[in-house]
Amino acid sequence: MSTDSYIHRYVPATEPGLPTVVALHGTGGNEDDLIGVTQTVAPGCAILSPRGNVSERGMPRFFRRFAEGIFDLEDVAKRAHELSAFVAAAALQYEFDARNVYALGYSNGANIAVASLLVAPTTFKGAMLWRAQLTLVPEPPLSLAGKPILLSAGRYDPLIRVDQSEALYEQLRSQGAATSLAWQESQHGLVQSDIEMTAGWFRALIS
Repeated sequence: MSTDSYIHRYVPATEPGLPTVVALHGTGGNEDDLIGVTQTVAPGCAILSPRGNVSERGMPRFFRRFAEGIFDLEDVAKRAHELSAFVAAAALQYEFDARNVYALGYSNGANIAVASLLVAPTTFKGAMLWRAQLTLVPEPPLSLAGKPILLSAGRYDPLIRVDQSEALYEQLRSQGAATSLAWQESQHGLVQSDIEMTAGWFRALIS
């Protein structure tokens, strides 16, 4: 697969050795949506930001769904592998280290990052996931041993229940990931505490 599989933006790192962050927007977003916030969370890091190539009533997404919270699991798995192949192709094209790539995703973007971790664990070294939920679990589950993953959930999120956030946390932990779950006093939308907390977590991780 080439990088032509996704409309995307690439922002080079400001200095050698810094990680690459794959920024994955929510439903209806595009490749520009998370550039600014990613630069705040991961200053100086390279940014690879694809646009979801599934359309839902004209809104870009990363995989199909039948209704709110009801996912096309076959399509989820297919698109997760496509994203993994795209990241590998981009590493060759833009000459960044494919072993030092983190995901930063919101909502649908966070969900495709989770799916990619579960079906192709080498895609990401770790992940920062805002308002994510579990879509599929491959059989047998693959090892995520030691991967640092931050989940930031909204305590009053009307789209993702508390128990769904906790189920994702437990699933990732059961596969060996070093998972943290942070609760925001918010609904589904991002709030400033998401950004500040994630920036601190990532800074501590890579320092």
